[in-house]
Amino acid sequence: MLEWILILLIVGAVAGLLGLNTLAGAALTGAKILIGIVLVLFLLAVLGIIAII
Repeated sequence: MLEWILILLIVGAVAGLLGLNTLAGAALTGAKILIGIVLVLFLLAVLGIIAII
């Protein structure tokens, strides 16, 4: 999942530099959503609520 976050951040940055604001916004929104999911899963793993193998 971290690869997808990095890919979306790079796509968003390149699209922003090229002036494609809609594509940049969509890519960065997707990255933000994935970052939120990763943080929630990490928090649940730290608290011991779920076990990630």
